[in-house]
Amino acid sequence: MPILDVKHIEKIYEGKVAHKALTNINFSIEKGEFVGIMGPSGSGKTTLLNLIATIDRPTAGDIFISGKNPHTLNRKETALFRRHELGFVFQNFNLLDTLTVEENIVLPLTLDGENVREMERRLYEVTEKLGIAQILKKRTYEISGGQMQRTAIARAIIHRPSLILADEPTGNLDSKASKDVMETLTTINKEDGATALMVTHDAVAASYCHRVIFIKDGKLYNEIYRGDNRQAFFQKIIDMLALLGGDSRDLSTVRL
Repeated sequence: MPILDVKHIEKIYEGKVAHKALTNINFSIEKGEFVGIMGPSGSGKTTLLNLIATIDRPTAGDIFISGKNPHTLNRKETALFRRHELGFVFQNFNLLDTLTVEENIVLPLTLDGENVREMERRLYEVTEKLGIAQILKKRTYEISGGQMQRTAIARAIIHRPSLILADEPTGNLDSKASKDVMETLTTINKEDGATALMVTHDAVAASYCHRVIFIKDGKLYNEIYRGDNRQAFFQKIIDMLALLGGDSRDLSTVRL
């Protein structure tokens, strides 16, 4: 059974003129896959992520996460589902600056009333893996962007979600910090078998994925697989983005 199964998803935003943001989207993600979603601005990729994240509801179609359709749950059940099954990593980190790094990371466990020893064990586990064990007592404004994003990743994985959803996780980082963050996500994916879906416009970030799904005008446009050679995959992604007609910012000339 796939971790994520998206079936015939449509999303229409009502207004003076109804706007169809997504049309008949179908794809699935198996356990342990790391999948990217790309497309020009306004193509519907963030809308799709929001539907999977249960932040928004589809107009038609079904989304199954670990065999459950969260959109059939009531509000309280949906909140619980989101907290247990999903881990989120955002472009702007979404950390609470009133809390220390440690408090930010254990927040999902705190909300669940997990016992302190288990919290400490998991905290040690994830922060060692992410190389942020030495900054746990610091506040978020005392650490770098890359450290902030690794803190956010630690928070996203500490409760062992079925699916990690990342929205432009390298969008606010320089190239070195971006590389660190992508290598971190890759490590978690490889070592822990974590399943991840990432929306990005960054071809370098996307080249770390197993496959990339391209969306154009709210429809699935194409899909490419990495295989063994990341450099070749990166080049294919660049070529595909050129075909999609993204703006020049989407096609910054970067070398791996």
